[in-house]
Amino acid sequence: MSTQRRIALKKMFATVAGTLGLGLLTKAAVAENVSAGNEKKEKEVFDVVNDQDVPLFSQTTKFNGMVFIAGQGAHFEGDIKAHTDHVLKELEKRLIDAGSSMEKVLKVTVLLNDIEDYKGMNEVYKGRFGKNPPVRTTVAVAKGGVPGNSLVEMDAIAYV
Repeated sequence: MSTQRRIALKKMFATVAGTLGLGLLTKAAVAENVSAGNEKKEKEVFDVVNDQDVPLFSQTTKFNGMVFIAGQGAHFEGDIKAHTDHVLKELEKRLIDAGSSMEKVLKVTVLLNDIEDYKGMNEVYKGRFGKNPPVRTTVAVAKGGVPGNSLVEMDAIAYV
């Protein structure tokens, strides 16, 4: 029981630390753009997903030189390598559409349906972000798995 409690506390701490780090990163990027006279007051959204004609979320949001890509999954039959390749190609398409690239990615979050797929995911992932890869958090999701029966889901934060 105490092992489960430690694991839960570690996950909570990692989530809080990651959120604080993202906030600081975003504040720094906004401050840099404002001081350079590049302040942009409106965010741009791409590929909005609707729920019964009501906007639910956008696949990509761009604001003040930063690009935020929503979690991308692979919703077809296949193994972890096929799913990882598909997800990375989808991330790249969205980055290019927003005026960025894989080389400009700062942070990636990887959600695995099963931690046993970690090695296979890494085999396809390595080298896809150039010689200076982004920071990355990888977790295996609990009860219920990754939405849409994908074996992997990834989101990303980049700059333009």
